[in-house]
Amino acid sequence: MLVPLILSNLICNEQYARKTLPHLHSEYFSIASERAVFEVIGAYIHKYNKIPDVQTVKLELYNKSNLNEHVKKECQDLLLNLNKDSSDLDYLVDQTEKFCQDRSIELALHKSIDILTEKDGKLDRGTIPKILSDALAISFNSSIGHDYIDDWATRFDTYHREEERVSFDIDILNKITNGGLKRKTLNILLAGVYAGKSLCMCHMAAANLLAGKNVLYITMELSEEMVGERVDANLLDIPINQMKEIPRKIFENKIKKLKDKIAGRLKIEEYPTGAAGADNFRYLLNELKLKKKFIPDIIYIDYLNICKSSRIKYTSNVNTYLYVMTIAQEIRGLAVEYNVPIVTATQLNRQGFTDSDPGMEHASESFGTMAQADLVLVVLTNEELESLNQISIKQVKNRYNNPSYYKRFLLGCDRNKMRLYNLNNEINPEPQQENVSVPDIPVMDMSLSKEKGKFANWS
Repeated sequence: MLVPLILSNLICNEQYARKTLPHLHSEYFSIASERAVFEVIGAYIHKYNKIPDVQTVKLELYNKSNLNEHVKKECQDLLLNLNKDSSDLDYLVDQTEKFCQDRSIELALHKSIDILTEKDGKLDRGTIPKILSDALAISFNSSIGHDYIDDWATRFDTYHREEERVSFDIDILNKITNGGLKRKTLNILLAGVYAGKSLCMCHMAAANLLAGKNVLYITMELSEEMVGERVDANLLDIPINQMKEIPRKIFENKIKKLKDKIAGRLKIEEYPTGAAGADNFRYLLNELKLKKKFIPDIIYIDYLNICKSSRIKYTSNVNTYLYVMTIAQEIRGLAVEYNVPIVTATQLNRQGFTDSDPGMEHASESFGTMAQADLVLVVLTNEELESLNQISIKQVKNRYNNPSYYKRFLLGCDRNKMRLYNLNNEINPEPQQENVSVPDIPVMDMSLSKEKGKFANWS
């Protein structure tokens, strides 16, 4: 009974038609005659910007050459029984919304079954969660844009609302981002080979974990065990080159003590290089939520260029600029969809690797990745900085703050323990800047006592 009611009001109730037509699709109508009538009504409204009368619909149906006589007869019978309903408009819209939601879910389930049974060979199983989530998200949104004058109060409130952020344990990184990374953002570390991209991300993940955040670390370069080893070195205060020497019991005790200190969780997932993309990550996120009740507050992807695109199949005919830019777009879309900040990395090209002052133009393979990012930090190192246990950071893009505010700064870098720490940043200060006054000690100072014996206090 609902479908004739929908078709009747599309013809007789212009206010109803304008509210519902953008959300109605022909595939929602399972009977051929109902689908044909809807398509005629929709095409007429789109072309003439007004609702048709019954006689016009009959004429359009009569002229459709792709309908057989049996369907045309059913269409005529259907139109004879269409009458304007006196039901409340809001009630009709609510019922139509429920109809769209139910049909969307039903169609998504059928499509998912086709994928599982390989009737649809164009899509892989990793797309099923996205198909179902899109179906569940169907909603009649009455908001149509932001009115500059009428909606001033909403705009004003956003200026004064404290946004939830994922903060750093490094003071200057919080300064340049106004308190940390916002949700729904893509943040990129740009660096050369062995400059410390993975070190920085592992340190940040460890710091987030200590702060009680749920962290997902996706790796396609290092193994799960290597990422875990770097986090162990950072959090357990064990030099990474001594990890194999520590006794099992002492390691177990340190993990137990760490467990008592943290409220967050860290999940590490490894994929083969170039074999996973946004659809795989989406599937992983849904699996973690369903099976482990794990919802991340922040995601690290190591690293962007060795992901695959879920939309474009990489062939010799696809240039790397478009392909890598598409990957960045998909990863940023994932951040928006799951309401999390994503931190990833990309490499400097050959020119940038040898340049003393690289910028966004030196991003390898695709400058298009930089256009998708909210924050881009270049990580630089050389022999002199390494001898001082430091790395240099240069801001090249920042949507959180003015990028000229601490354009360049130094961080302490303990490579043995995969750890970053604060420094007094007085290098190349901008005229309007104040210097950061932070004690020159590690942020997470969990140093061992000086008692004799290599493992004397490792318990």
